[in-house]
Amino acid sequence: MLLQGLKVVEFASYIAAPGAAGVLADWGAQVIKVERPEGDPMRHVFGDAKSALAGNPTFALDNRGKRAITLDISKPEGREALARLAATADVFLTNVRGPALKRAGLDEASLRAGNRRLIYAMVTGYGLDGPDSDKPGFDVTAFWARAGVAHMHAPKGADPFILRSGVGDHVTSLATVSAILAALYERERTGEGRLVQTSLLATGVYTVGSDLAVQLAFGRLASNKPRSAPFDPLANFYKSRDGHWFVLNPRGSSNDWQVLCAACDRPDLLEDERFRSGRLRKDNSPLLVAEFDRAFGALDFAEIARRLDDADLVWAPVQSPAGVAADPQVAASGALVDVEDGAGGTYRSPASPARFPGADASVLPPPPRQGQDTRHVLKELGYSPDQVEAMFAAGAAA
Repeated sequence: MLLQGLKVVEFASYIAAPGAAGVLADWGAQVIKVERPEGDPMRHVFGDAKSALAGNPTFALDNRGKRAITLDISKPEGREALARLAATADVFLTNVRGPALKRAGLDEASLRAGNRRLIYAMVTGYGLDGPDSDKPGFDVTAFWARAGVAHMHAPKGADPFILRSGVGDHVTSLATVSAILAALYERERTGEGRLVQTSLLATGVYTVGSDLAVQLAFGRLASNKPRSAPFDPLANFYKSRDGHWFVLNPRGSSNDWQVLCAACDRPDLLEDERFRSGRLRKDNSPLLVAEFDRAFGALDFAEIARRLDDADLVWAPVQSPAGVAADPQVAASGALVDVEDGAGGTYRSPASPARFPGADASVLPPPPRQGQDTRHVLKELGYSPDQVEAMFAAGAAA
């Protein structure tokens, strides 16, 4: 595995930071997940926190292949154990807010004083500076709402709608993985670790950066349009006679207009005065959408798919999650991976979004039970059996 030998200590909960550690674990890193006694709240999504989690695929996605220990950092022994663990790590990854880390002596300055090579990675809602840096944030608040993503995706006049679980979080997970790997590369040259930080807010801004760059440059941005009157009627959603939606996305500066008219049996549209130029097609967008609706609505989806593929047009079906799960191209792309279920079998789960031909894992380990590795990890840190049992008795470890 590519990251074999890399030791990551994750002191985090929910999705964005554990998701980043999960990608690193998928790629071979040893990840030790440190939880408070109540456990990561994501453990409770489908069942009890101390269950084997065979029925909690949301938690399993971001936590498979990790080791898990439980420490109570409200107790001095728990804080000391976490600091000792960080002293042996390459990466310390957290989404605990800065003031709480400072009070516990687990802030970047404190931990890196004992390990100059440590990459200290912080995932926050709103960044480390500014008046709102200490505010709590989830992806639906910091990424979706405040970064403008929700506003840009709702058609003009439509009510805002809630983001699906983990979308902004997982984009931030990937940003965090990138930042950690960049810092590790720098450490190869300097021998020194560093602080890296990502935020849901900044990730959201970058995610809609193509549009926001226009807003920043010109002070305004066109609103999102409804399907019935899009900015470009050739880049739009249409439905077949048998009820299947699909989306077209024509290439710029090409003859896709002519090819598309032929594919839907409407060559007459090429001579229609309302649509003779790109400007006219945009000006008369609702009228052209209505013509395409009639044209595609007269054909079954299988025939539409054949024609669009034969014409080498850029298009895709609008698939349900069940459709995605059954799509052979999804499997062939490496987007799914088998995970051990803890009972001798496996189940499919989304894969980390990169492939390393020749080094891809065929089956990934299951997620850990809460605290399943506490005793082993404390022993590795040099605690004696009596010291370990004393920590358990005091409630500093579990």
